Amino acid sequence: MGKCDPKAIVLFSGGQDSAVCLAWALKTYGAVETIGFNYGQRHNVELETRLVFLDAFRMAFPELAAGLGGDYLSDLTALGTLSDTALTRDVEITVNEAGLPSTFVPGRNLLFLTMAGALAWRRGASVLVGGMCETDFSGYPDCRRETLDMQAKTLSLGMDREITIETPLMYIDKSQTWQMAEDLCGTSFVDFIVEHTHTCYLGDRTKRHSWGYGCDTCPACELRARGWQIWQARKASVS
Repeated sequence: MGKCDPKAIVLFSGGQDSAVCLAWALKTYGAVETIGFNYGQRHNVELETRLVFLDAFRMAFPELAAGLGGDYLSDLTALGTLSDTALTRDVEITVNEAGLPSTFVPGRNLLFLTMAGALAWRRGASVLVGGMCETDFSGYPDCRRETLDMQAKTLSLGMDREITIETPLMYIDKSQTWQMAEDLCGTSFVDFIVEHTHTCYLGDRTKRHSWGYGCDTCPACELRARGWQIWQARKASVS
């Protein structure tokens, strides 16, 4: 597949999903830049991890990283002060009556995409790439394709420039995300994701599991671990 001309901005948190999206974008577009967000998240270790990932990625995959440009960090700590959630407060992770987990930060992805769109306008990019997914998404309404289509339309109208939001993981589950990582860059990239990404909502990097670092009990860890186990079982069944 030949690379497309438009420049892409990847919403890069330093987690498994955004790492796979970064590799996908580098395989798809000739020029890629990244943006991260400090929104007062309790697992702010991801802000450190994402920088370690990017530096190590350039060293480990120099050919793929040839199209990787600058990285930007947006200060959205005001969102954390407005949000009373388990991602911005040191409280127990629960599920409400509607089935929505307390880790949902209202407006988070919409704000992320708005800031990424502003950067795209300045940097001459027309594509935003995010790891939003309708399959394993904990019910977050701002991860739905319909939401993102409307956001893309709003950004395009508001900036008077066509903005596209690409979501390579939208219709696949976590086990398929692991497979996608291998398909994109081989087993070495899977190993790299295990070692250098962070997903745990509690910010725990003291425990290393076969699927990576984390507490192994929060919803993010459970989802990542279950996807890994399903993927490993599937690979074993065909070997």
